[in-house]
Amino acid sequence: MTVRDRVARLRRAYAPHEHRPLGGYLVALGAYAGVTAGLTGVVRATRTPVPDAPSTKDVVLLAIATHKLSRLLTKDAITSPLRAPFTSYDHPIGSGEVMEQVRDQGSSTRHALGELLSCPFCLAVWVATGLTGGLVLAPRLTRLVATALTAVAASDFLQLAYATAQQTANGGPHPAPPPTPPPAI
Repeated sequence: MTVRDRVARLRRAYAPHEHRPLGGYLVALGAYAGVTAGLTGVVRATRTPVPDAPSTKDVVLLAIATHKLSRLLTKDAITSPLRAPFTSYDHPIGSGEVMEQVRDQGSSTRHALGELLSCPFCLAVWVATGLTGGLVLAPRLTRLVATALTAVAASDFLQLAYATAQQTANGGPHPAPPPTPPPAI
């Protein structure tokens, strides 16, 4: 029995009434393991010292930067061309973000990548790993990039707070006008 046959049998046993792309998930897990091993190899090859524990300041900075970069990559309208091969546009969700659906046609790898690239929670693991690796290998540059992303995240929250304050000052959100009835025939 081939690996593909075993994965197909496992998928049917795991989710008999729903398509779950376990083969694609295995590819994504393998890629993540490869990226992590690559970062580890570079750290060892360059004999870069790894801190015993990151500072609280760095953890907070990377947490906010991870949040922003994950949302930027998975939900921002401008980055939709990166997701388009794996997702299809559904509708806007406000503040320059879009909702997309994973494409089910094609390979299980395409499906799994669609899930990864449209889910900020899923992609955050990859982003945090990259930023953490950057903090070890190029701390000054990583902190600079993370600071910019953190500033954008703070700006986003300030923009939303300003819009909410403006709505409150103007008497709250204005209801949509009632629909126009169709013309009588």
